[in-house]
Amino acid sequence: MALETYMRAVTLDEWKKKLESPNREIIILHNPKLMVHYQPVAGSDDWGSTPTEQGRPRTVKRGVENISVDIHCGEPLQIDHLVFVVHGIGPACDLRFRSIVQCVNDFRSVSLNLLQTHFKKAQENQQIGRVEFLPVNWHSPLHSTGVDVDLQRITLPSINRLRHFTNDTILDVFFYNSPTYCQTIVDTVASEMNRIYTLFLQRNPDFKGGVSIAGHSLGSLILFDILTNQKDSLGDIDSEKDSPNIMDQGDTPTLEEDLKKLQLSEFFSIFEKEKVDKEALALCTDKDLQQMGIPLGPRKKILNYFRTRENSMGINRPTPQSASGMNMSNMPKESEFCSSADGTGNDYLDVGIGQVSVKYPRLIYKPEIFFAFGSPIGMFLTVRGLKRIDPNYKFPTCKGFFNIYHPFDPVAYRIEPMVVPEVEFEPMLIPHHKGRKRMHLELREGLTRMSMDLKNNLLGSLRMAWKSFTRAPYPALQASETAEETETEPVSSLEKPSDVNTEETSVAVKDEVPPINVGMLNGGQRIDYVLQEKPIESFNEYLFALQSHLCYWESEDTVLLVLKEIYQTKGIFLDQPLQ
Repeated sequence: MALETYMRAVTLDEWKKKLESPNREIIILHNPKLMVHYQPVAGSDDWGSTPTEQGRPRTVKRGVENISVDIHCGEPLQIDHLVFVVHGIGPACDLRFRSIVQCVNDFRSVSLNLLQTHFKKAQENQQIGRVEFLPVNWHSPLHSTGVDVDLQRITLPSINRLRHFTNDTILDVFFYNSPTYCQTIVDTVASEMNRIYTLFLQRNPDFKGGVSIAGHSLGSLILFDILTNQKDSLGDIDSEKDSPNIMDQGDTPTLEEDLKKLQLSEFFSIFEKEKVDKEALALCTDKDLQQMGIPLGPRKKILNYFRTRENSMGINRPTPQSASGMNMSNMPKESEFCSSADGTGNDYLDVGIGQVSVKYPRLIYKPEIFFAFGSPIGMFLTVRGLKRIDPNYKFPTCKGFFNIYHPFDPVAYRIEPMVVPEVEFEPMLIPHHKGRKRMHLELREGLTRMSMDLKNNLLGSLRMAWKSFTRAPYPALQASETAEETETEPVSSLEKPSDVNTEETSVAVKDEVPPINVGMLNGGQRIDYVLQEKPIESFNEYLFALQSHLCYWESEDTVLLVLKEIYQTKGIFLDQPLQ
């Protein structure tokens, strides 16, 4: 009825109409853009109270003229960079049990706010637009394979909610270590990123920016494995021969040394006669060794030793297997630790270090930067058997790698100690987005520095007291000499604090860590970056451990670091460098 009355007033241009609804609400149409809505004044309720707001009119305006409220203009149309975000285990990504889509929406909103506050000059000069963050979901396709039905069939009926949480979340880690489901996961992540990238280019034909990828928790490990098994170009196999492996293998023992270790040196002459080296032996089967005249016992020892060693030699750079269909059995020496487990040269790759054999898909773009949030990459590499990452190793198609984590994150591990294991050094501290350290961290550093100063001063005083106590007496000194001594004594006492100052200076210099070569995984730059904990989190790190693993989606410091590194590749910097 209200709509009919409004249409009649517009048609006949008759206003100041009063309309009363059956529930005693009154609407007055003043003009096409203004109407006033009066709600009925109710009597006292069962408790004897009367609502005060019901009698006040509500004004409804059409259009946006003469409205004092600022209306947000929305996201900038220009997209400078695209970032794909891959989630970790489970369907929920934070403590509010929100999906990856909702969490990435928060991440995008935080980035828009930071662009306005920290890249204001670049926005005013129309140098930048925005960074688009798009979610990549692999959990739903994985659990739509029917595995949930199989798991439910064998799941015990007790503690139903906990078992459901285990099946739906924690088991994703075990799925990734299963050959069947690991293949499903990497195929889903790679194909989804390729599909979204193609769709994005169709909808944004003028897009000229680059692409980066980000992974949270297990998602970062998935991306790490995919990037490790990429190729720089389809036909550039010769360049791959010279590219370093991710593992620093050191001195590799010869075949004769390996046989001596197995106490089978007498068979070395047979291999030498047949011109079988370690590479050829890795491809030999039990039948081949039998034809050489090697007995059953030594055959089993040799095959077991070399297959075990092959699996423990570490992740290599990507195997030269491409869409061109090139068979690995024709590949040269470099494929020694990348061949398939059965030595047949099939499509399934053995990436070593206990990782399952899967065929890693190719991405149709080259990511510029890889961001890992709360990442267990270091732990998985260590568990797979990798002790050191070759400092010369870098991703074949990605130039940058940032390992970002909260200090209390129970899932996060460092990467740099695997590149430089002989040196102990702290990770890079991510600046607070407001441009300074958090107050409690500055207070803690101040107290530490103060205690160090007190310790140095106390040691200096004790040293002076001990020297004066052990000084030989001079009873024959004249009064004038005594006066001279009293004059020179303050000088000596001044020299001692200078020694203390020297110690303090050395401590300060020690605090300033000299530049450390952390390899080429991030183009020679630092890899590990740690967030600053909040004051309330520092009271009990165990209490906030789980929250720390899920804090990255709304962390201004994390988002600002991502934006800073992305725009630095374009020559655009923060308005004021953070300290």
